[in-house]
This record gives sequence, C-alpha cells and structure tokens, in this order.
Amino acid sequence: MKIFFSEYQSDYTTYTFGYTAYCVKEPKDAFAEIYDKGFLPFTGEQKIKATIFYMARSLRVDLSRFEDTSENRRVSRKVSDLGLSFQIFRKEDFDQTDPTFRKICLDYAAIRFVGNEMTEARLDYVLSRETTTHILEYRSHNRVFGYIFVCLDEEILHYWFAFFDVQLMESHPIGKWMMWSAIDWAKQNGRKYVYLGTAYNKKSLYKIRDFKGVEYFDGSGWNPDTNQLKNLCKTDELPRDIDRFKEQTSFEF
Repeated sequence: MKIFFSEYQSDYTTYTFGYTAYCVKEPKDAFAEIYDKGFLPFTGEQKIKATIFYMARSLRVDLSRFEDTSENRRVSRKVSDLGLSFQIFRKEDFDQTDPTFRKICLDYAAIRFVGNEMTEARLDYVLSRETTTHILEYRSHNRVFGYIFVCLDEEILHYWFAFFDVQLMESHPIGKWMMWSAIDWAKQNGRKYVYLGTAYNKKSLYKIRDFKGVEYFDGSGWNPDTNQLKNLCKTDELPRDIDRFKEQTSFEF
C-alpha cells in the first residue's frame, strides 16, 4: 500500500499543522491489513479511479469479545413481527439495475444522508468500487425492505452503506437490527472484526453502547476504552482552536 499525506490547515499561533492521511490500495494488499491501520474507503470524489482510503477515528467490533447484549435482544423482539431474513450476494451476481433496489437506496439516502449526497451517479460509483464486494438483501416475508453494501474477505466485514424502507423507521428499529445481524453473521462465519465506519459526534454513541467488543482507532492503534471514546464523541462539536494533544494538562510518554 502507498500512504500519503495531504496538507490541510496551519496555525502558527499554536503550532498546529494539519495533514490528512490517505492510502492507495495496491493489487497485493489485503483489505484486512488496510482496515487494521485505521483506514476507511473514500468515495467523495467520483473522478478517482484508484482504490483510496482515508484515516479516521474508526470503529470496529472484536468478534472474539462480541456477545449479545440486553439491547440487542430488545431490538430483536421489537422487529420479530416482521419475519426478517437476509441473503448475501457477491456484487457481480446482484442485479444493480433492479428498480426496487435503486429506489430503496436513493429514497433512504435523500432523507438520512448528511453531507455528501447519494445521487444516482454516486450510487453507481460506490457500486463500482473494489471495496463493495457483497450486497446483503433484507426481506420481510415476500417484500424487500433493505440493503447493506459490505467489504468482505476471510478476516473482516466492513458494514459500509446501509439503506432500508423509510416507512418502517418510525415503527421498528430496523437500522439497529440490520447492523446487529451483520455482526452476528460475521462472528458465526469465522471473521475476526466487523468495521462500523467512523465514530464522531453524539450520533455515533449508539454503536458504542449497543455492541460488546467495540474498540476505536485513536491514531496509533486500536483502543478498547469505550468511556474515553464516549467522551470524545460528546465533545467533538465543541469549538477547538488547538488539537487534543495540546489540550492536555499533563503529559506522560
């Protein structure tokens, strides 16, 4: 893999200089190795043809420590009347032109996505990426109600983009159940880790609270201190003139 840094902002008054870390996947690279270094796939620029990853405070579940919580069981009871099931398709075996598939993805994204919107063009771009290896299709009886795009290999599953029928959002905790089901499947099928995207702001707290075995990438390695992570998320939106290192009152190395 090729790692490079892109210069961001500078502030001489506090000696704060920002560089963003990226990674270019090379043919010999394993997905598990790249994710383990704290990188997540980047799809913010559709002109990019290479498989690019960005470094972030990402979240993963160590499946050796994962087991159901009372919240997981509560969610399962809440959705039990739907008769939920899912099937895993290799991307190349899935009909990406299916109108139901595209409508569910685009309708959900129009309501729930914040920031980089999911247009039809971006949907096709994400589907074309090497990091979209499989699609999980969720059904309730004879009705399709959702999809998850995942990156799956012999060691990891990355729960990347999720879409589901927005009409069910108010009556059932569909999103939580879909995430749990993917994690549970990965554990039952011998994977080591499930990656759950970034962990910033209070909106990420549900992922931290709901699942056992959670750890986060802190810039140096994988940190299992969820109390510290919760505090980080709760203060992410506060104004900040310096980086967190300089905010410390004591320094131990």
